Amino acid sequence: MTSITDPNMSDRFTSAMEDIHNKQLKTYGEIIDATTELCQSHRQFVKSALDSCSKKCKDDEMLFETIQSFKKDMEQKNASLKEKRHAISEVMSEIQQKEMHKDDIIQKIEKLKEEQAKRKEVIESQNKANKDRLRNLGKARLVFQDHLGMEIRTILSKTQLVKGEKLQFVFRNINPSDQDSAYVVTMGIKADGSYQIVSSDPALECLPALESRLQETNNLPAFLANVRKEFIAQARC
Repeated sequence: MTSITDPNMSDRFTSAMEDIHNKQLKTYGEIIDATTELCQSHRQFVKSALDSCSKKCKDDEMLFETIQSFKKDMEQKNASLKEKRHAISEVMSEIQQKEMHKDDIIQKIEKLKEEQAKRKEVIESQNKANKDRLRNLGKARLVFQDHLGMEIRTILSKTQLVKGEKLQFVFRNINPSDQDSAYVVTMGIKADGSYQIVSSDPALECLPALESRLQETNNLPAFLANVRKEFIAQARC
């Protein structure tokens, strides 16, 4: 062991302390360099992270804007679709109403066709009845006008009670004391084709009964014969 009284001891101690100090400084320098490098690396990492975060935020903002745009567009499309559905509903309702109206028109047309067919049948029946009456008038004309001196006149009535074309049957050779004296019965045909007795001159009390009988039998010659008999009976009273 070196004696502390050794004069070189102080120099060696100082030198050892310097070596230790230099080593520590070197170690501190290395630590500082490592710390500086770590700080720079951390700054770069933080900067990179901030850049990444900033880029991510921008991307998220763009994505959010895109989503909002899609959402707005979807809302507009839904509103447009709702309007189109409403319009389609109105069109369908209008079509249904037109179909119902069409069905009503078809039913009315069918009803009119049926009514027209019925009217045609009635007209044909009336025409046939009128033809029969014309034949009866022809027969009556032959019987009464040619053999009994009866005259048939066509007149046009202007009274309020009876309007239209009428026939006058003028009987002569009734009164033995006045063979040319005229006995007249006026008649026409109603809308339904039946006979209508308008008047007689002179008046016959039994004329309504004779008219009723004519309506039942539709036998005009028999009616005229009965009227002539009544005129003859009245003239002889």
